[in-house]
Amino acid sequence: MTRYPAPDINDLPDDIKAKVLEVQEKAGFVPNVFLALARRPAEWRAFFAYHDALMLKEDGSLTKGEREMIVTTTSAANQCLYCVVAHGAILRIYEKKPLVADQVAVNYRKADISPRQKAMLDFAMKVCQRSHEVNDDDFPPLHAHGFSDEDIWDIAAITAFFGLSNRLASFSNMQPNPEFFLMGRVPKAKPAA
Repeated sequence: MTRYPAPDINDLPDDIKAKVLEVQEKAGFVPNVFLALARRPAEWRAFFAYHDALMLKEDGSLTKGEREMIVTTTSAANQCLYCVVAHGAILRIYEKKPLVADQVAVNYRKADISPRQKAMLDFAMKVCQRSHEVNDDDFPPLHAHGFSDEDIWDIAAITAFFGLSNRLASFSNMQPNPEFFLMGRVPKAKPAA
């Protein structure tokens, strides 16, 4: 499937192996990106450090769902199958809306999202496709929706980071794990009482 075989988990440096096993414990599987990028440990560490700094931060007004919305929308614009499917699954879970990921991936302007989120995605798409055109006029509409300058930085940084991620996933032919396709679409089976 991938153009670059993933290393065996047992051959990974201890810190990376520990993180991969932690993700496996939490998710129930190892997302392919964790092993695909582990072929270059220094780059893996840098990639996930920046990913976590952007996606797991607790300050600012962007919700986890809005962060995933940016990733899904801009990844669709970049035609990245892996990131649309994987982050679309996370988006569905965070927003508790089984249709939202498909909607924003196809056409966020017609999606069932708030005007604030549409303004956020308008800006993200400008950064994604025409960052050289960003100017001071882009900020007041975002401020009007309650975004601070730091939130705007986050929107742009998430968009830019996933531009990198999209390109790595696409050129390497990274495929989404089958588990991602159903996540957040159908209710989880409740454990028997």
